[in-house]
Amino acid sequence: MFPRISDLINYLFGIHLNIPIQSYGLMLALSFLAAGWILQLELKRKEKSGLIPPQKKIVSTGTPATPAELIIATFFGFLAGWKGLGIILDYTDFSRLPQEYVLSAKGSLLAGIILAGAFGYFTFRSRKRKELKSPLQEEKVIHPSDLTINIVIISAIFGILGSKIFDTLEHLDDLFRDPLGTIFSFSGLSFFGGLIIAAFAVIYYAHRNKIRFPHIIDAAAPAIILAYAIGRIGCQLAGDGCWGIPNMSPKPGWLSFLPGWMWSFNFPHNVVNEGSLIPKCIGDHCFALANGVFPTSFYETVLGVIIFSLLWGFRKRITTPGYIFCLYLIMNGTERLFIEKIRVNKVYDFLGFRMTQAEIIAVGMVFLGMLGFWYFKRTERPWAGRPSDNQEIKS
Repeated sequence: MFPRISDLINYLFGIHLNIPIQSYGLMLALSFLAAGWILQLELKRKEKSGLIPPQKKIVSTGTPATPAELIIATFFGFLAGWKGLGIILDYTDFSRLPQEYVLSAKGSLLAGIILAGAFGYFTFRSRKRKELKSPLQEEKVIHPSDLTINIVIISAIFGILGSKIFDTLEHLDDLFRDPLGTIFSFSGLSFFGGLIIAAFAVIYYAHRNKIRFPHIIDAAAPAIILAYAIGRIGCQLAGDGCWGIPNMSPKPGWLSFLPGWMWSFNFPHNVVNEGSLIPKCIGDHCFALANGVFPTSFYETVLGVIIFSLLWGFRKRITTPGYIFCLYLIMNGTERLFIEKIRVNKVYDFLGFRMTQAEIIAVGMVFLGMLGFWYFKRTERPWAGRPSDNQEIKS
């Protein structure tokens, strides 16, 4: 496998680079970028269709920097100096395990203090130069698509937080054995946990900006499943343990045109160091599974792209607000139910059934999607052009 993106480059081109960018982290970042792009396109389309009108916001100019702005600038300055110079001075250690270095206490404390002061001072002086005796109040039009960056950031923060919470709940034995290592490790993340927590945060933010939740969840549905598909590429490249059960069966004849790894794969050089030592291997990731397993991450990438294509094709034809998201819930939930049958995961006794955490959530998604069809049809009413949707937001 290719824990670092340079491992993949070296494999493809026969060179020897050492780029400290983790494959999973890169795919995770790309998934958020792709999701943001799709979300922005949908918000623009919905505004053009009159479904989500722009808002008017009163903005103050010529005011001094607030304490919150100074604290944020100082904080990010400290991080940039503490970790940034630390990475330069100790690049070898950083390149070996980047996420471990970032989450450790290693770094340059002096550089952190200096940059913290510099960032805080620059923020204070830049706002001071623009300060007016009588701050101006001006009206600014906020288009729904202008909120895309904020929505993506909120999704990233609460998504990662929710993913870690749900994954930790699923592995309480690891938490009790190594609390700090489990909490600050990014080796285990639950997508569905992140989806649940991020959904509540985004819906709340959209509500604060006068966007009705059926419209924001519809706009987000294609973006979510595309991000899911891209994120699973990272799981496959890194070999992060999200693989299937052993598959010792010979590949069926009707699949003979596919590469062997798409049917059964032993994930050599996986990032979690599972399996047996690879002879003559030198480095951090020298393990491979004893038997081939189903590459479920790859399967979910393919299924995710298919679901995205269907949602993207239906989004203009289905006019009832909320229906696209309900369709997403049912398709993604059904997909995960089938994948869990061949995927390795912890099993729980739930209402007399033996199910994984993902299966329990997937069943809930399918049920919620079907319930949503009834609810949104029952509450459907025209929203475009209503005066109350153009209320001013004061800040």
